[in-house]
Amino acid sequence: MPALQGKRAVIIGAAGAGNLGQVLARRFAAEGAQVTVAGRHLDPLTALAAEIGGHAVLADITRTEDNETLATAATERMGGIDIAVNCTGWGLLVPFLDTTREQLEQMTRLQFIGPFEFFQSMLRRMSYGGSVVQVSSATARIMMDDHAAYMGTKAGTDHVIRCIANEFGARGIRANSVSPGFTASPMTGRAGGNPAVVGAFAREYPLGRVGTLDDTVEAITWLCTDACFLTGENIQVNGGLTLRRNPTNAEIVASVQAAGAARAAAAE
Repeated sequence: MPALQGKRAVIIGAAGAGNLGQVLARRFAAEGAQVTVAGRHLDPLTALAAEIGGHAVLADITRTEDNETLATAATERMGGIDIAVNCTGWGLLVPFLDTTREQLEQMTRLQFIGPFEFFQSMLRRMSYGGSVVQVSSATARIMMDDHAAYMGTKAGTDHVIRCIANEFGARGIRANSVSPGFTASPMTGRAGGNPAVVGAFAREYPLGRVGTLDDTVEAITWLCTDACFLTGENIQVNGGLTLRRNPTNAEIVASVQAAGAARAAAAE
């Protein structure tokens, strides 16, 4: 029997082409779940929902009313909510002293207040049992240059997840977060398609490669199955990266420059 047969799932952050939310929605549907996808752009959500036989709701996680509308719509369309996953995020890369108040407020709304209220809305509709999952980051534990606002808010939401696990365990609800590292995907833009950048990160992974969206989806799917007896945990889905470190900016630049010099030499 499919691992999520009969489950009713909400995934927010699924409007970007080929992003984690979309890959996860397809996997959930393949595992038998009924899925409601949400995000800030309706057309791609509608197309995805049609593809997987699910539902689409326009919702911005930073808006309290949108989280409530999403939870209400998902409950009405699916008959309830068993699974809620937050795949939203913003990879802001700005030096610490250059980070503005506006950027801090945007990041806090998106990666702390928004997830807090999203899970509030979902938990109000969940009955006994179920699973909530927050997509975090390896950088909530280890360093990466020029990433403080992102890292701090992800780390804060990881601890909120522990609070949810502690409070809602009596209702049989599990709450966990997953922490991928650098992932070569549409979510990482040009950097994810640059072999020199990918190589700079891959050298720090004990398993010898950077992660894929499928790696993260595999972990989230298991966390949402009835076989999972785990709550309040942060799963490091990053090939052992947190045993080591991310490369520094200087190391990434050096890797890119070395690759460029090698290409130039080969062309001579």
